[in-house]
Amino acid sequence: MTAPSYTIPGSTPAAVSRARTEQPALPSDPLAGARSVAEVLAGTQVDAVLQELDAELVGLVPVKARIRDIAALLVIDRLRVNFGLLSQAPSLHMCFSGNPGTGKTTVAQRMAHILHRLGYVRKGHLISVTRDDLVGQYIGHTAPKTKEVLQRAMGGVLFIDEAYYLYRPENERDYGQEAIEILLQVMENQRSDLVVILAGYHDRMETFFQSNPGMRSRIAHHLDFPDYAVPELMHIADKTLAQQHYHFGAGAGEAFEQYLTLRMQQPQFANARSVRNALDRARLRQASRLFANRDQVLDVHALTTIEPQDILASRLFQNS
Repeated sequence: MTAPSYTIPGSTPAAVSRARTEQPALPSDPLAGARSVAEVLAGTQVDAVLQELDAELVGLVPVKARIRDIAALLVIDRLRVNFGLLSQAPSLHMCFSGNPGTGKTTVAQRMAHILHRLGYVRKGHLISVTRDDLVGQYIGHTAPKTKEVLQRAMGGVLFIDEAYYLYRPENERDYGQEAIEILLQVMENQRSDLVVILAGYHDRMETFFQSNPGMRSRIAHHLDFPDYAVPELMHIADKTLAQQHYHFGAGAGEAFEQYLTLRMQQPQFANARSVRNALDRARLRQASRLFANRDQVLDVHALTTIEPQDILASRLFQNS
């Protein structure tokens, strides 16, 4: 029996979008007259998005280089269109592999902005979902849920976190396969109006792709997000505190570095996310410390300084 074909209403027809890459741009297109990389960048401000990515995320040099490569491909493709050259619309579906807290969602947001500014998606918004948003719990529930999410994502980027949970071969009554089949058809037939980014742990994503070769064949770009080293995590901590108008006092930075060294050896370490959580707890201890001395006259220094005791009071030190 032939599988049903899924088309999401309201999306740009594929033929219309392909025409964009097979003939010169229309005069009303603000980039129609661009004849150099500089002119395209000036008209789209893509450089500003790349600079935001550099400023916002510490490290991730290979990831940032790959994003710049993808941006370069799209800029050159845009110039080819302006010269009337035949240009196959590039496949832009991606896989972001890495541990939690390595910046996958942030990079996906910046990627959506780049795609929108270069005219590859209409809206440039990011819809972030998990299995629960796509897969139903009874017969006939999954297709409407999946298509509703795809409808919201059309014209932008759909980010599916922990995508491997869509496939549960151990449960023969699981409905995740139906969601995958719908995704596969839309990723192929309407790729001109939707970019899908799958994300999750590297080893689990590999297992997912082995079980779903059709999904692997539709993913053009695989980006690996490495774990942060301690100096990078300290840089993240300093930036996070500065954004909140805090700073480490004398000895507190060293104490936090010790904390990170111990925490990285513990299970469920989540890189930048664990740094933010640890700083939130340090601020809580600082507030409790200041609150306990009710008669103390506080100044800006006291209110903005994280002291060593605010770090060393962590249970991690007590158990080490």
